[in-house]
Amino acid sequence: MTTRDEILTAIRDHRPASRELPQVPDFRTAADDLIGLFAAALARLDGKTITQPPADLQQWLSQTFPDASRICSAVPETSGTSTPADFTDWAAPADLDVTVVRTPLGVAETGSILVTEKELGVNTVAVLAQHLVVLLDPADLVENIHLAYRHPSFQDATYAVLLSGPSGSADIGGVTVHPAQGVTTLTVILSPREREMA
Repeated sequence: MTTRDEILTAIRDHRPASRELPQVPDFRTAADDLIGLFAAALARLDGKTITQPPADLQQWLSQTFPDASRICSAVPETSGTSTPADFTDWAAPADLDVTVVRTPLGVAETGSILVTEKELGVNTVAVLAQHLVVLLDPADLVENIHLAYRHPSFQDATYAVLLSGPSGSADIGGVTVHPAQGVTTLTVILSPREREMA
């Protein structure tokens, strides 16, 4: 028996018995206004929440981003000049003005939205565009990050990212600049998703 084998055998013979990991609480509180909590948290990070969805999303996009010539729509609620399927590689969305996507999950305490490869198609459409517009069903809001990590979208995704407002950077004096890189604006529209009829 080699020295290596002796060491590995000694480790196997003397390892401690396995035991269950401790249960992590979900830290739920009595928060009853998840929408207000979400909007306030997102506003602190220079994001914007629209609580009443526009009657005509296409018209709202035209009015809100009048100079946008390249709009990528990853949702059926509106059309753009492109969809994620039109991009052949990660760098192709580099000159997008606006990306519109639906999130499967919002986190009230942090003002975060989740996007995965399922929603994006090409992951970079969420960070290379100048403006990101996210549709969020209020029913998809959870109170905190502990509950968010238990969401099935995290379990099923290869790529998952929580976004909380446009990117910012603070210098040593505590002055925050928005945006530092990534999207210039992040707007979340509370828009119930269409439910399939049973």
